[in-house]
Amino acid sequence: MKKTVNPEDKRFKIAHKEALIGVILVLINFIWWYGFGYGLGSGNVNNYSYIFGLPAWFFYSCIVGFIVMVILVILTIKFLFKDVPFEEEERESE
Repeated sequence: MKKTVNPEDKRFKIAHKEALIGVILVLINFIWWYGFGYGLGSGNVNNYSYIFGLPAWFFYSCIVGFIVMVILVILTIKFLFKDVPFEEEERESE
């Protein structure tokens, strides 16, 4: 007996919502990185300011951006994602 996939299964709705949240997190990360990387890094090298020996654009885009994204991912997983079983629920009506 072959099992068919029900596209109206609540697990698919949850998976699609969580995939959309993942795409939003990627876009936030890219916008953050691009904004600081090209916003602060597009000027003359002689005018760069430095934080801990790194150019400010690199520090904010790569170091701070990484820390912010780790915190966002942890909060997203903790509050927005749900634990979903992979097994299909047994149907009593069959």
